[in-house]
Amino acid sequence: MINDIEQDAATRMGKSVTALVGEFTKIRTGRAHPSLLDQIVVSYYGSDTPLSQVANVAIDDSRTLKVTPWEKGMVQAIEKAIMSSGLGLNPATTGEVIRIPLPPLTEERRRDLVKIVKQEAENGRVAIRNIRRDANSEIKEALKEKLISEDEAHSGEDKIQKLTDKNIKEVEKLLEEKEADLLSI
Repeated sequence: MINDIEQDAATRMGKSVTALVGEFTKIRTGRAHPSLLDQIVVSYYGSDTPLSQVANVAIDDSRTLKVTPWEKGMVQAIEKAIMSSGLGLNPATTGEVIRIPLPPLTEERRRDLVKIVKQEAENGRVAIRNIRRDANSEIKEALKEKLISEDEAHSGEDKIQKLTDKNIKEVEKLLEEKEADLLSI
């Protein structure tokens, strides 16, 4: 009983940390990274298709992404999708290859991004604490229905708390890394 609750909580907390990593990859640092273009969709023969399914996205150098479409006719559509994505990128087309230079971040923009990252980390911590609360209420419910003893309930709550602490430390570590990444020039 307790093991099931603990397993469920561990799975859900792990998903929260994974979701936070996904949110952090969307926040751009000064360096080029292919995941920056993950949310861009291109009109491909009338249907919206993710960029990664119509072109190869690679790092050209530390501040430039290189997009190589698999079909020559897709160059204009991809370029248009990148420009209208709201990421503030200006692609430069050279024949069949699209190069996207990333402008350097200003100090003010870096500070704004750090605030956003801290907010995302706080959302991750809140999600983990909510999972802890749910798990503890399941344990209390099982205790109330006399499915487990008080000792098992205390032991289960301790395990859930240790799991929570471990995942919150992971969030803190991710936050420190992303903050350092954003503030480094």
